[in-house]
Amino acid sequence: MYYKLFKHVLLGPGLKVYYHPWVDGAEHVPASGGAILASNHLSFSDSIFLPLVLPRKVVFLGKSEYFTGKGVKGAATRAFMQGVGTIPVHRGGGRASEAALRTGLQVLSGGELLGIYPEGTRSPDGRLYRGKTGVARLAIEAGVPIIPVAMIGTDVAQPVGKRVPSRTDIGVRIGEPIHISPYQGKQEDRDALRELTDRVMKAIQELSGQEYADRDAAQYKRELERNKRARAVSEGADAE
Repeated sequence: MYYKLFKHVLLGPGLKVYYHPWVDGAEHVPASGGAILASNHLSFSDSIFLPLVLPRKVVFLGKSEYFTGKGVKGAATRAFMQGVGTIPVHRGGGRASEAALRTGLQVLSGGELLGIYPEGTRSPDGRLYRGKTGVARLAIEAGVPIIPVAMIGTDVAQPVGKRVPSRTDIGVRIGEPIHISPYQGKQEDRDALRELTDRVMKAIQELSGQEYADRDAAQYKRELERNKRARAVSEGADAE
């Protein structure tokens, strides 16, 4: 209910008029059946504009904190995330990762499109970072293709920290499906998972034109934050 209301009544029409989002390669998305849309991640609004340009519903897995907020803001955030097709999952390793995998499998087994950001987090500097192998494992276990996607311009419209997107051209490039038949039964083979994931990331890079950084984005973000804190302490000490 929320999804159709947001896409076709409350949110979608206005965004299309204001941003004129374009899509190239929409024919690569199957008209029915489960598939994974593996996208680069430049902005919070990626999860808004990708479903906007496709006729089918796209389901995303989002952190559970989006759904547990209190008060008016919490209720608004919860309604918005439901409206754009987000399912809450607990983030982290171990059991949380397995729970996310099971949820993703349920979505795909139901014949739906599942949107995934293989980098695991938004790019801190516009580069494309190494993909996490969960996307490969999920595709193999579900027996569905992985469709590479590149979001274009969302980082300009809504960089980190900006709540309301600015007016700019926003586009979506969709590549040919990557079929997982050569990897069938290899969901526990780390080398096979890494190989498939790297194929996906290379396809995304070719679509987006981003510089590739062969490292974990979340780890790099933590390093940036530590360096920022260290500089702040150093500058404070110098001022005394």
